[in-house]
Amino acid sequence: MKVVVTGATGFVGSRLVEKLQANGDRVLVLTRNPQKAQKVFPPAAFPQVEIASYSPTESGNWQSAIAGYDGVVHLAGHPIAEDRWTPEVKEKILKSRQLGTQKIVEAIAQANPKPQVLVNASAVGYYGTSETATFDETSSPGNDFLAEVCQTWEAKAQKVKDSGVRLVILRFGIVLGDGGALAKMLPPFKLFAGGPLGSGRQWFSWIHREDLVDLILEALKNPSMAGIFNGTAPNPVRVTQLCETLGEVLNRPSWLPVPSFALELLLGDGAKVVLEGQNVLPKATQATGFKYQYPTLKSALKEIV
Repeated sequence: MKVVVTGATGFVGSRLVEKLQANGDRVLVLTRNPQKAQKVFPPAAFPQVEIASYSPTESGNWQSAIAGYDGVVHLAGHPIAEDRWTPEVKEKILKSRQLGTQKIVEAIAQANPKPQVLVNASAVGYYGTSETATFDETSSPGNDFLAEVCQTWEAKAQKVKDSGVRLVILRFGIVLGDGGALAKMLPPFKLFAGGPLGSGRQWFSWIHREDLVDLILEALKNPSMAGIFNGTAPNPVRVTQLCETLGEVLNRPSWLPVPSFALELLLGDGAKVVLEGQNVLPKATQATGFKYQYPTLKSALKEIV
């Protein structure tokens, strides 16, 4: 395959490009920072990866580069969990996804020949948060900030179908791997100070990075996959169970809870995602016959740690 990837230097995108290269596929990395991308994908190790500069929220010559590629994987967007949610950060989170997806869809519409598929990231934040409800791909959206971001994001992606291009939207859960969210959780546990965040009763819908990357590859290759799919493992857990399992795998105690007010001071509005969470099941994903390498939290954490 010939595949265009945005967000390629990120936690998920970098592993995706590695796997595409290993499969013998050609990759065009669209990036705001070519120097960083050259370091992540040095030409000697990644001979089938081409790197091109682009402005994610602006039209430009970069849009013509998509012509002739088989598929586009659009992962780019301002990080959700790295900054306190000031009004300025919230605007960046929204606009980077809204305009970024719009410009990718414009590029696909103009391309000749067109890519056959757009695989567009979204997030389980679409469903809002709840300690009691269970969500799948048919569930209604929530009404908080992240739910609104996801709805706007997905609405822009849906426009690609006007060009006759197959669309797969993957709603990512919390991605576990060597880095990402887990990297922030491991140090306290290794110092014997790990424990539940807030009440510990909130749901944690997760997926191993290898499984998520394999799901993206399946979405690219499988012409029968179209629509919405949850990029989550089939066994979500409550945060208490997450911390207990992590403690068990690390052979460390899990007893010191992180109080809600401390998270709110650190994350502001973003603390709501961690403190409330959601129980998300990948029913449509499993209906495709997709096989998870790491369906349970313990198997995932053992492999990672």
